[in-house]
Amino acid sequence: MSASAHAQPTLPATGREWHLVARPDGWPVPGDFALREAEVPAPGPGQIAVRNLFMSVDPYMRGRMNDVKSYVPPFRLDAPLDGGAVGVVVASEAEGVAVGDHVLHGLGWREYAVLDARHATTVDPDVAPLSAYLGVLGMPGLTAYAGLLRVGAFQEGDAVFVSGAAGAVGSQVGQIAKLKGASRVIGSAGSDEKVKVLVEEYGFDAAFNYKNGPVRDQLKQAAPDGIDVYFDNVGGEHLEAAISSLKVHGRAAICGMIAQYNATEPPAAPRNLAMVIGKRLRLEGLLVGDHADLKEQFVDEVGGWLRDGSLRYRETVVDGIDHAVDAFLGLLRGENTGKMVVRLDA
Repeated sequence: MSASAHAQPTLPATGREWHLVARPDGWPVPGDFALREAEVPAPGPGQIAVRNLFMSVDPYMRGRMNDVKSYVPPFRLDAPLDGGAVGVVVASEAEGVAVGDHVLHGLGWREYAVLDARHATTVDPDVAPLSAYLGVLGMPGLTAYAGLLRVGAFQEGDAVFVSGAAGAVGSQVGQIAKLKGASRVIGSAGSDEKVKVLVEEYGFDAAFNYKNGPVRDQLKQAAPDGIDVYFDNVGGEHLEAAISSLKVHGRAAICGMIAQYNATEPPAAPRNLAMVIGKRLRLEGLLVGDHADLKEQFVDEVGGWLRDGSLRYRETVVDGIDHAVDAFLGLLRGENTGKMVVRLDA
């Protein structure tokens, strides 16, 4: 009897999944989503069935809720959302993937996922906690690594400013910069508690609460000699402030603009884009998918830092698939420190 035949009884007839039922106008609301029961099919040839244990909520998902042409197709209405997830294989019709293996894949927002095994990556829970593969060792981690080192062209001795620095990406950017020899690392966050974490736990040289005063003034105080690299997770006023503080030939890696994701009016800032010319600045957009070739190097280097304790990370864990939308809305409001994940098996 095959392994998959043994595992079939653990595959239920149905499972719950989150659907987008209305396109948000500005800030999403719970009524834009519905938790629905759906059939769980048996895997076909080359496929696996996965019971999801953790799923990711990420800022980029907000953009996919709009019906606009972008680098990735929008979520469809009355269809399951998707995103990063890690789980255990409960049925397999694929060579090389056994029942009981843990895999990372892209069909989150649901209890059970059936997919082609080639779209899943086996992960080892003995190397790192499973949820880490959605954060520090996953897509956000690679975004931080590639964004700082390749897009931001970081060099030893650079001064680096990171906005949204207490999140999954920003916290890793600052620590990688320190480990690679930055002269100074500054971060901004949305609460005094997060600012404390940045300095005391992650080793940032300085940090400030952007709600406590103009970003431009606080950044100038934290980096009186200016900055060489800006890693942008926020946009708006933060980008304007960074342009003012960047030195000649400074670089900005534009990863996200969460300040504008729910805006219904065009942003007022940055109003100083003309400075890009005189300072010969380079502002480059960042999509993690363009940097898949760095993945092996990233896992190797970051895995080493995790093992020796030189890189630290936090997670905000929300329990239960019922609360996945709460977790996503909380992420947009900045309620997370580190990676926001949903634990489905709670």
